[in-house]
Amino acid sequence: MNNRLRDLREDADLNQTQIAQYLGMSQTGYSKYETGENDIPTQVLIKLAKYYKTSIDYILGVSNDKSPYKK
Repeated sequence: MNNRLRDLREDADLNQTQIAQYLGMSQTGYSKYETGENDIPTQVLIKLAKYYKTSIDYILGVSNDKSPYKK
């Protein structure tokens, strides 16, 4: 999962500070999600999935399909 977060961020040409600002947190706090030091709260996962237009399953490594769920 940690690599997926970093890869999604880098693919979007963003740095940790930019994503942290979007989430309303510090860069250090966000960095701990990417390194796996801290678990990601469900609300943060939802926000990241919407931001990157992908599924939570993809972020968590459950699926290799980046497509978001269809409504």
